[in-house]
Amino acid sequence: MALLLSPAVKSQDKFPDGTAIPAWFKENKPTDIKALGKKYIVTENGMKNDSTVLQTRKMQEIIDLAAKNGGGVVIIPKGTFLISSVFFKQGTHLFLEDGAKLKGSDDINDFPVLTTRIEGQTVKYFPALINADGLDGFTISGKGILDGNGLKFWKSFWKRREWNPKCTNMDEMRPRIIYVSNSKNIQIEGITVKNSPFWSTHYYKSHFVKLLNLTILAPKEPVKAPSTDAVDIDACTNFLIKNCYMSVNDDAIALKGGKGPKADTDLNNGENRNILIEDNTFGFCHSVLTCGSESIHNYNVLLRNSVVKDPSRLLHLKMRPDTPQHYEYITVENIRGSVKTFLYVKGWNQFFDLKGEEKPKKGLANTITLKNIDITCETAFSVEKSDLYELKDFTFENLNIRAVKPEEQNLINIRNLKQKKVSVTRIAALSQASGKKDDSDIAAR
Repeated sequence: MALLLSPAVKSQDKFPDGTAIPAWFKENKPTDIKALGKKYIVTENGMKNDSTVLQTRKMQEIIDLAAKNGGGVVIIPKGTFLISSVFFKQGTHLFLEDGAKLKGSDDINDFPVLTTRIEGQTVKYFPALINADGLDGFTISGKGILDGNGLKFWKSFWKRREWNPKCTNMDEMRPRIIYVSNSKNIQIEGITVKNSPFWSTHYYKSHFVKLLNLTILAPKEPVKAPSTDAVDIDACTNFLIKNCYMSVNDDAIALKGGKGPKADTDLNNGENRNILIEDNTFGFCHSVLTCGSESIHNYNVLLRNSVVKDPSRLLHLKMRPDTPQHYEYITVENIRGSVKTFLYVKGWNQFFDLKGEEKPKKGLANTITLKNIDITCETAFSVEKSDLYELKDFTFENLNIRAVKPEEQNLINIRNLKQKKVSVTRIAALSQASGKKDDSDIAAR
């Protein structure tokens, strides 16, 4: 669904720091399962098309058999197969045929407890449905569905939050759908990921990762799917998200990496660097792109050539005072559509903990560029002033913003703000916006 842009606003092929975007980001080929080894069709190896019987053990046996025999592709044919957590091994891959569905158990007792990464910590928690750790070249492809079957988990979370408003996201025990860690040369392509109990897909300390042509969904009604981030990027480098559709009840793309007053010295944490997000469409979500809430350093992040349809925020910088944070060289360009808030910068104090230290950490966001954007919003600039973080060296260029509440006075909280061809028009209501929201610039998927 590539976005068709006029030649006048085409992006230069450079990262925000001016370095050339490497050829790897442009060499995007469909996964060829014929080149990945022997095919292991699960129904020919003991699994049944049955959405009521848990078949985790049998699927793991098939993965293990493929690995033992030198690798291959585990193929899910048309049908529904109920599982909890499975763990892929070197040389093994997953392919979901059109009409295939791997459905997660909604009983947390079916999931093991082991050491994993979640919310900026390495702790004992629950693995995802699909797990890949320490792999080189792992792929997931096809046109099928990974369904987290999250409704029961969501209801339990909101009931717990009603009983204890201070409960954390991890207090209600919930698995993710995809978790890839300590891996490289990863490609996940074509499938639909939906109804996750917790984060939809999570990538930790992984490098050269491509997410292509994905659909990632979690509802905001009638039951809100809490904490269902579409993509969590956690201490990764060289990461591409392209031609995807994301609509979830939390952030579409969240950059993470660690939290706490000594997060930058903990070897379990790390920075995100060289992240390219392009040619995507965003439905409802809390933010299209968020830095935080567990994040220490984000560098060279480029979001471009995309359509937004009712996210709460376009760019959200969460400034966490109990964590040393630095967000730099971030560019958002060639975006059109509608959001509630165009730019949102605020302190983030959820589960604040200085762990015995006396003074909060001071965060910094600098060299942030927003350009070639045509947007309708309720609030243009929600930029909070604080002594706990510094905002400087922002650039706004070629912005056409229609806002019910421009709030331009908030821009004085940014030091050394450069503006060129910026138009902010006050409107009485979103229905007065002249910009149309449609799919005319998105090629058929």
